[in-house]
Parts: sequence; C-alpha cells; structure tokens
Amino acid sequence: MRKHIVSLAIAFIYCSLYVNANQLTKSGEVQTAKQYTTSQTGNLRLSYRGELQFTTDKKPDVDASISINQDKKFQTILGIGGALTDASAETFFKMPVSKQNEFIKAYYNQTDGIGYTLARTNMNSCDFSSDSYTYVSDNDVALKSFNISHDLKYRVPFIKKAIDAAGGKLTLYVSPWSPPAWMKDNNNMLQGGKLLPEYNQAWANYYVRFIREYEKNGIPVWGLSVQNEPMAKQTWESCIFSATEEKDFVKNYLGPTLHKSGMADKKVIIWDHNRDLMFQRASDAYSDKEAAKYIWGTGFHWYENWAGGSQQFSNVQRVNEAFPDKNLIFTEGCIGDFDLAKINDWNHGEHYGESMINDFNNGTVAWTDWNVLLDEQGGPNHVKNFCFAPVHYNTKTDELIYSNEFYYIGHFSKFVKPGARRISVASTKSYLLTTAFQNVDGKIAIVVMNQGDKSQSGLIWINGKSAKTIIPERSISTFVIE
Repeated sequence: MRKHIVSLAIAFIYCSLYVNANQLTKSGEVQTAKQYTTSQTGNLRLSYRGELQFTTDKKPDVDASISINQDKKFQTILGIGGALTDASAETFFKMPVSKQNEFIKAYYNQTDGIGYTLARTNMNSCDFSSDSYTYVSDNDVALKSFNISHDLKYRVPFIKKAIDAAGGKLTLYVSPWSPPAWMKDNNNMLQGGKLLPEYNQAWANYYVRFIREYEKNGIPVWGLSVQNEPMAKQTWESCIFSATEEKDFVKNYLGPTLHKSGMADKKVIIWDHNRDLMFQRASDAYSDKEAAKYIWGTGFHWYENWAGGSQQFSNVQRVNEAFPDKNLIFTEGCIGDFDLAKINDWNHGEHYGESMINDFNNGTVAWTDWNVLLDEQGGPNHVKNFCFAPVHYNTKTDELIYSNEFYYIGHFSKFVKPGARRISVASTKSYLLTTAFQNVDGKIAIVVMNQGDKSQSGLIWINGKSAKTIIPERSISTFVIE
C-alpha cells in the first residue's frame, strides 16, 4: 500500500508541472500529451507515464486508435466527488491528525490530491449513521425544537475540512432518507412508509431549516434531492414517493417553500434512484410544467444491476434526449457485500470506470460516489448494510487503505474540472472505453479504459495529428493535451 501512495505522490508532482496557461490546445497546434495510468499489473496508480509527441505520420503499426474532435461539444461538467456521511465523518475522527491530513489532502487538494469538487450529505440519519435520529422533537409541526447538534460533533467539522482542502469551494447537495417517524403513516423512519399529507408543508419547511442551519455553520448548500430511493422499502431509513406524489410535493410544497424562503437558487433533484425507472420518472415530472419549473434535474444510482447483469446506460441517454433542458446527475453508487479480503478486487475499479465513462457520454453533468471513507468493517452502519468505499481506515492497524476505486475515480476528478465541456471522441475497439473533455483553460483530458487482458498499442488522434502510446491490459489512462 505504501508503494501505491508513493506512486500517487509522484504522479501529483508531475501533474503540477503541466499547468501552463500559455500552452492551450488550439486547432492545428497540438504538440504533446501527458499520460497517467492505473493498471492491475506494474503497480501503476495514477502514475505519470511520460510525454507523447504528436506527428503527421499516417500509417504507424498499432492495435487501436482513439480519435478526438474538440469542435463537437456537449454538456458542461458541474463536478465529481463523493458523499460526506455520518459514517465517513465518524471514521475520519478516529484517525490520528496525521492520517486525517493525509486523507483530506488525497481527496480534496486540487494539486496534490484527486481534486474532488462535489459532495452529497444526508439530512436526518441514513443507513450509514451509527443510529437513527432527526433534528426535531416528536410532533413539533412548527419545528421550534429544530437543531443540528447531532451533526456538529462529527459531520459539520468534517465537511468544513473538506471545503477548506478543496480551496474554499465544494458544491454540496443534501438528501433525506426519511422524514421523522411521526410524519409517516408507519410511524417508523425505517421500512418505507409514506409521508402523511397533513405534514407536507412541515416537511417542506424542514429542508429550509436544515439548509439555513448548515449555512449558519459555514457550509453553503447548492441543492437538494427530494428523497433518496423513493421506490425502495428498506430495512434502514426510507420513504416511498410515487411519481405523482413526488411531483405534487415539489409543485405544491417544496418548490414554492424554497422560493418564498429566498432559496430559489437551490437546485431540486428528483428521482435519486436507479437507472431502470429514471425515464418513466422524468417523463412524469417534466410533463407537468408547474412542477418542472422547480426541478433542476434527475438524479440516479447504479443498483439496478445489484444482483448481476449490465448497467442500463441507455436509459440515461433516453432522458437526455427527451429532456435536453434538464440536467442529469449520478447521485450514488458503491460496491456492496463488504469483505476486507476483497478490498483490492480489480473489478471494483473497473465498475466505476465503466459507469463514469458511459454516464458522461450519455449526458451526465455531475457524478457522486457514495461514502468517501469507511472503516475496516465497511461501516459504521446501524443496520449492518456494510459496503466498500474508495478509502478505508483500519481502526485496528491504523492503516489508510486506498483501493483501486480511488484511483479510477481520480482519473476523472483530477483532470476534469467544473466548467469543462465534454467533447466528441471514439475508439476503434469495443473493449477500449473512452470519453473526453475540454477544460476552461483549454486543456483536453481523454480517459481511456482497457477492459481487455492484453496490452494495446494505440494512437491518440486530434487535428490531423497522432501520438503513439501503450495502453496496458486491465487499466485506465488519462491523456492530458495542452
């Protein structure tokens, strides 16, 4: 593991060298590209692989080609990041200060880390909390007892450290797993249930109070989702909203309440569940103009293939095609069934790479991983729904473990910044997945993932010129063209 951290540190040093505002990619002026690679073999972890030279040689002997057209631009990227949950915060404060500093720098430093710019957090408890809790006393419809003292112990200071490490700005949105039990028809935060109609307004007010309290504590909130996984009855915190119920709640309560409270700028995200039903959900919500005017976009997860099978990326494309004026945001994904012995399973990172490439290519503007940090059990989690995270802290051995998930995500988050535009790119091989972006400063980042078991020689084509490279088996590479 120490070798991985050293390799990452070396890569970060090289990354700092290529930032030069005077060397921007313009049509016909391509000169060099820098390659960074993570691979199953060779102990490469976001490792700098050298500089590629572009030439006009038209017929080199190679296995594959990647062709870029930066004149064809698509969605603007909002950010890439992960969820700052109770579990992550509690685990963070179990570490010694030196480990805390290492962790926060690795994720959020824009030069020496993988540069996360996006975050999600929970409103009320979720499965990745140590217990169930809310911010009000029972039956307090007026919310006079509302306070976030629970979050002030771990989560608020944790989020503030992440914001500071990110350079003072971190786009944060919040998601509820359940209203307080007394607002629901099953009188339970767990096991699904529904919001009772008489508490629609109180629940809408609850979002506003939460946002105000967080902002009073120095944590700006960019947006919110209506309900995490609104079609799932879970053993943990959950609440069912049908498409009509969610749409009407936004139209009649949440949207107007945000506007009346001076929060019209807060972005409202619907669905926040799997890709399988996202087209149906978006179609229903956006067909109602009075509801749609309050909605920024559709959030989605990847658990439609939890028991195996392919991810339904085409549904992301369908929503993008049908509603181009609305946004798409991946709001949660993780690998379940935690087993410490499988922490470096290469398939985990590849699952992330496949998802991120396809989601971005289908119009997604932001991508959010689940917990940024968990312990050696895959928790804490009050219902024992233990999962993998990109980074784990072993409380027994005092070891920070960076899994390949961390590096796969880093191939996007480190090089694709807010404001970047996705650009057109294509591969000649089906097992070489690729996506590409042009950042605000003009630099182009091309991500290429080799799913095959053989190393590939390849050409990176742009503006009529090409650069030859090697793409290792079972690897992901980012090529930065200046």
